[in-house]
Amino acid sequence: MKYKGIIFDLDGVICSTDEYHYLAWKALADRLGIPFDRERNNLLRGVSRMASLEIILEKSDKTYTEEEKAAFAEEKNTRYRELLGRMSPADLSDDVKTTLEALRKTDLKLAIGSSSKNTPFILERIGLRDFFDAVADGNCITHSKPHPEVFLKAAGMIGLCPQDCLVVEDAHAGVEAAKAGGFDCAAMGDARDDERADRHLEKFSDLLKI
Repeated sequence: MKYKGIIFDLDGVICSTDEYHYLAWKALADRLGIPFDRERNNLLRGVSRMASLEIILEKSDKTYTEEEKAAFAEEKNTRYRELLGRMSPADLSDDVKTTLEALRKTDLKLAIGSSSKNTPFILERIGLRDFFDAVADGNCITHSKPHPEVFLKAAGMIGLCPQDCLVVEDAHAGVEAAKAGGFDCAAMGDARDDERADRHLEKFSDLLKI
């Protein structure tokens, strides 16, 4: 492997909280009388909380103040965190668990690059709070993906240049962010066939073949 570090997105890569996001946004949309389904939910992948809210509100025939929008976002996040409370180390697949353990035994630096402000809570719930060398998340960035800030921040935290790191992503916005920052990107999940990606992973353990 030519890389010195790997930067992982969290949701959809290390673990999956997509269903919890959907249920929390769905509850808010239903209360506001806004149509929202799983197809619409796909537009929110890799997008910040406020940007996701704006996408949902596009389907509303009402106009909301910034204060109301902030309250909506907090309502969604409160429900989301309640759902996250159900998570445990059992939410890590065997494929992810054994691969991370194998990578940890190498000289590679391992970091998280996630736009989510709930990243520390999720890592704690799944038993990985102290596993990674660095964690860059929504609490320490100004711009969310597809801006490359979170990946650049993560690379800086582990003392590496973008060209020395591989980003692992499952969202098209994340792939775009990685390439914009000068990183190689391994795409999996929904973004697996993204032509901008340098590597395409059928499963997480395919990282060990790179």
